[in-house]
Amino acid sequence: MKKKNTHRNTAKSFWKIGKKEFNTHIFDVNGEGELVIREGNYQYNVHELARKFGSSLEVFLPFVLEERLNGLFTTFAEEMKQAEYRGKFFYHYPMKVNQNKEAVLTLVSEGAHLEVGSVNELALVKKLWETSSVNNKIRVLCNGPKTKAYVDLIFRMWEDHLWVVPIIEDREELNLFKEYRGDLGIRVNLQTKVKSHWDKKVDRFGLSAEELFDLGRVRNLKLLHYHIGSQVERGADIIAVLKESFRVYKKLRETQPSLDTIDIGGGFAVPYEKRTMYSMEMIAKRVVGTLKALAEEAAIPHPHLIVEWGRYVVAPAQITIFKVVSEKAIPKGAARSWYIIDGSFMNDLLDTWALHQKWHIVPINNMEAKKKQRVWLAGLSCDSDDKYTARDGYVLLPRLEDLEPGQDQYVAFFDTGAYQDAFASHHCLLSSPLKIILQNGVVTIARKRETAEDIGKLFGW
Repeated sequence: MKKKNTHRNTAKSFWKIGKKEFNTHIFDVNGEGELVIREGNYQYNVHELARKFGSSLEVFLPFVLEERLNGLFTTFAEEMKQAEYRGKFFYHYPMKVNQNKEAVLTLVSEGAHLEVGSVNELALVKKLWETSSVNNKIRVLCNGPKTKAYVDLIFRMWEDHLWVVPIIEDREELNLFKEYRGDLGIRVNLQTKVKSHWDKKVDRFGLSAEELFDLGRVRNLKLLHYHIGSQVERGADIIAVLKESFRVYKKLRETQPSLDTIDIGGGFAVPYEKRTMYSMEMIAKRVVGTLKALAEEAAIPHPHLIVEWGRYVVAPAQITIFKVVSEKAIPKGAARSWYIIDGSFMNDLLDTWALHQKWHIVPINNMEAKKKQRVWLAGLSCDSDDKYTARDGYVLLPRLEDLEPGQDQYVAFFDTGAYQDAFASHHCLLSSPLKIILQNGVVTIARKRETAEDIGKLFGW
């Protein structure tokens, strides 16, 4: 038994399982070298789930959403209380990160407000409103370019007494809301640049600080919003941009006395590659402390604070599982073999191709295997870009030759809950993964596996 526990602990350490700083604290390795998920007193064997439901497979974990969101609320509440910060904290979930019903309903039930970026997303909120799935205290921020249909829907929902705030992107949009009697927000295009997945020299969204100062009085302007990028790599950059935004906020209040809220947008990074980075607790402490110090120095009230950290909350709530269906030798390369999976990176995990996203990959069986080999992973499409080679030039996985007769090797990609479903496609008419939900010890099918006929209908067949 002692030897077995030693192998298990070695496997956990090697695959970085059970570590809160890497979002793997809910995972464990059992005595058979299989990946398991722990939800309180419930336990799910991921290898058994893959064999039962087949692969490719998405496993969605609503209890992780609840944990992440409540942790955010608790941390900011504690930091504000300790600092005697008198502004309020709000979390707005950006629906573009994951519009699936199981994600959105879980978050709003736990107290999240919403942020939308299109008329169709706002229409989904309207549907939730009409079916009493959300209460009348929910707050909705409306970002993105405002088409006529979008503007009309904002007006109708405000007239139905829903707290809907259009975020103005340019002067033309400001004219569209001249008759709007609800609260308004406005987006500023800041000058501070950060190291992130954004890295755009020119940002087409928002107005410059100078343009904001020249607007004149704007009725019911309550909120100053900015967004600095995605996957911001350094915590210090988040604070640097916050300081610049406060300088704009302070000056803008001279002509806009109704302004009382700063929305710092998204950008909080997820440790996809399981490398140590800044923590939510550290950033919350620095944000609250910085805003308090700046506000008191300027002799103005502490501003209310909004964050839209969608990736932070949602990414760890899903894993994606594939089966290795074949192996092909690589004559020359950093890896020795191709492992062909029964899914597609370009379809199922599009950021792998589009943003060169790196992932934390672990086997869900044979996790205690002593012998591993360097591999490249390839998807089922006929596209040469449908591959994953990792930052170090290879992925270490158990050798297929060591499998027992009749046994398959499965691999899991962690932190796939953000953006991947919305970006998913059907290159080569491949099927999307089947999706299951794990909650309170119950396994539910959220999306059935697509047949060839199902996909054909999407293309008019």
